[in-house]
Amino acid sequence: MKRILLVSFLFLCSCIYGQKKVLQTKSVATDITIDGNLNEEGWSTVPAATDFVMFEPDNGKPIADTKKTEVKVLYDNDAVYVGVLLYDDQPDKIFKEIAQRDDLGSSDFFAVFINGFNDGQQDFRFFVSAADGQLDCVATDSNGEDFSWDAVWESKAKITDFGWVVEMRIPYAALRFSPEKKQTWGINFFRNIQRDRQKYSWNFIDSKLGTFTQQTGILEGIENIKPPTRLFLLPYASYYADANAVNKTKGTIKGGLDIKYGINDAFTLDMILVPDFGQTKYDEQVLNLGPFEQQFNENRAFFTEGTDLFSKGNLFYSRRIGGNPVLDYGTLRAALPSDIEISEYPNNVSLINAFKISGRTKNGLGIGVLNAITENTIAKVRNTGTGETAHLLVDPLTNYNVLVFDQRFNKNSSVSFVNTNVIRDGSFYDANVSALVWDLNTRKNTYNLSGNYKYSYRNDAEQKQGVSTTVNLNETSGNYRSGIGADLVTKDYDNNDLGINFETNYYVLYGFTTYRILNPTKYFNSFNSAINVFSQFQKETGKLQGNNINMNVNLKNKKNHYFGFGIDYNALESFNYYEPRAENRYVITPEKIGGWFYFSSNYNYKFAIDFNPSYAKFNETERDSYGFSLGPRYRFNDKFSMNYYFNFFRQNNNKGWVDSIDDDNNASTPNTIIFANRNVITYSNTLSGKYSVNSKMNLNLSVRHYWSYADNKNFLSLEQNGRLSDYVSYTKNKNSSFNSWNVDLSYSWWFAPGSQVSVLYRNNAGNFEREINKRFDQNVTHLLNNDALSHVFSISVKYFIDYNQAKNWF
Repeated sequence: MKRILLVSFLFLCSCIYGQKKVLQTKSVATDITIDGNLNEEGWSTVPAATDFVMFEPDNGKPIADTKKTEVKVLYDNDAVYVGVLLYDDQPDKIFKEIAQRDDLGSSDFFAVFINGFNDGQQDFRFFVSAADGQLDCVATDSNGEDFSWDAVWESKAKITDFGWVVEMRIPYAALRFSPEKKQTWGINFFRNIQRDRQKYSWNFIDSKLGTFTQQTGILEGIENIKPPTRLFLLPYASYYADANAVNKTKGTIKGGLDIKYGINDAFTLDMILVPDFGQTKYDEQVLNLGPFEQQFNENRAFFTEGTDLFSKGNLFYSRRIGGNPVLDYGTLRAALPSDIEISEYPNNVSLINAFKISGRTKNGLGIGVLNAITENTIAKVRNTGTGETAHLLVDPLTNYNVLVFDQRFNKNSSVSFVNTNVIRDGSFYDANVSALVWDLNTRKNTYNLSGNYKYSYRNDAEQKQGVSTTVNLNETSGNYRSGIGADLVTKDYDNNDLGINFETNYYVLYGFTTYRILNPTKYFNSFNSAINVFSQFQKETGKLQGNNINMNVNLKNKKNHYFGFGIDYNALESFNYYEPRAENRYVITPEKIGGWFYFSSNYNYKFAIDFNPSYAKFNETERDSYGFSLGPRYRFNDKFSMNYYFNFFRQNNNKGWVDSIDDDNNASTPNTIIFANRNVITYSNTLSGKYSVNSKMNLNLSVRHYWSYADNKNFLSLEQNGRLSDYVSYTKNKNSSFNSWNVDLSYSWWFAPGSQVSVLYRNNAGNFEREINKRFDQNVTHLLNNDALSHVFSISVKYFIDYNQAKNWF
């Protein structure tokens, strides 16, 4: 009898959870004031979305009556309105840490996920915290949540004696939807109860499936809307005061304009005229001893907001626009006679303007165009004998363009075409890359076939054409999941003019298998383990370039403390074709075994800590590496918190390239390649803090000191067989020591929707030298003086203007 009841219960649950819930909305004629009171008559005329179900940790468990949640939706010709009652039998225990925009802190939150096309592939998500904070993002299953996207919308959250209340106004300008008279939207509502670390959704999200966005409910009732003209202006004015030991304090005034125009309900034009990126976050530079450039994060809002289409195929690296000149310092220096010195060389190229158009048709075709123009950039050179100076063009007027067509189908699959194109004025070379990208899922989202085919062309002095392709087949549902994949990249594939790619001329085979629990057990709230295997081969010779087997476990216990540990094993010697920095040369890297451990305590506590030690041993005498990171954090109250992060890493007897000697000027490759046997030690200290006056006014502090040095013990010569032998005749000092210091102290006030005043004080210093001073305190104090530091003080005001409101001013 019990077995029959259990089977009946499971069948009933599958029927309930297999269906999409439907919520009806109605048009409202009267104004809705966003004050968190929900006292307008319209709220009583529509049904409520109820019966929330747990997403995690206990997937599928109904919400308790003491935590019931009721959501209602209204609309007019301008926006949709969301009113929410979030019950809590202990309202005094609701977490409500105040944080800056797009940061939840430790807080309860409510969110609405909207898909205007109801195609199951992309959500526009709007979050409101119990501290009245706002977050928003664009979300896809393939890329996750992108919080760099920011919309202009209104919300109000209030704590009450029965829990808390949320009221939201989301303009149509913040959404994308078809032009149909009768709209059917995908929608879901999400609630987080922070003290219990429990998340709930209105429409059940089955964690066994490999999708999130396809498990939304349905919103019906929006009909015959006439959205107003979507034209928004964002004028800005900025003042900068710069000072350092070389230049006197000088002030600069800047002004510009950002424009956002809704071409129709589905497509939007974004444009920046006279851009100003002076207040973007600083780059975290490191001592780079490897053969490839350091990749930096994009911090400029225009290139991070709403760029999900342009990320298809991973062809677009926006830091190329306005980055380093195409004629780099080393190439320029090598081309100049010995009596000509470079007296001034620009660090970056100035952007003139940029625009992007993106959107999606009712048939699921996404179209994106991004275009940017940079100006002529000049270096200054000087004849050391005559003193004459001249200007040399190191980066010409350049047009950067990205074009994307992305066709969605079956509510869970897509095929895309992507093209990046760089056209340079004059005799400088042009570059073009095209890609076909596919992401295919079975109807039940149990298997995924994904991959791409990329073709690059560059019309330099010698034309270069290359191919890169990837294919993956993965099982994406259930407790046990697995997958296999392969990559192939030809020697001349090069997407680095508007993308970033390091290694070429190889093929890769890899696979994985994982196990996870979908519901809590007696000891764990979550548990997953994985085994990954990887092998990389040089394409022309078939030599093994890399190999790895790793096993890892990640879990969260019943107190919501997080633990992770793993083992990495490189079982075979590998042939590194990149570190020698010469064609057809390689260095042999020995076998290695290592392990790591990670602990992160529950952030709900005022004091929490992260700890991550690691160790690796090479099959080579006295060669190993070890390190750890330590990150304590303390939340003094809901307004004030501080985080500290320390990282230490040491590599003993590391082998790396330091020089190449060419005794024969006609040789195509260097005669002698010099490696160093060295110890590499790195320290990094980061301190961050925030004080939030309220959800719209914040003070933030970010301090970073980084020091890394490579101490060469002896020099080695790379033999033709990839082995290293002693090279005692080399005497140059090739030690490296890099110190950097950064401080950002900022104030931000969102004084109106989309409008912001920001004040920033920044100082920074950096120093690279060959002589190593191993006194940590002296390395810090050498940076903290007026001779080394540069100072910037800036004020920026941005004001959001809605054309529909502005036209009434006149």
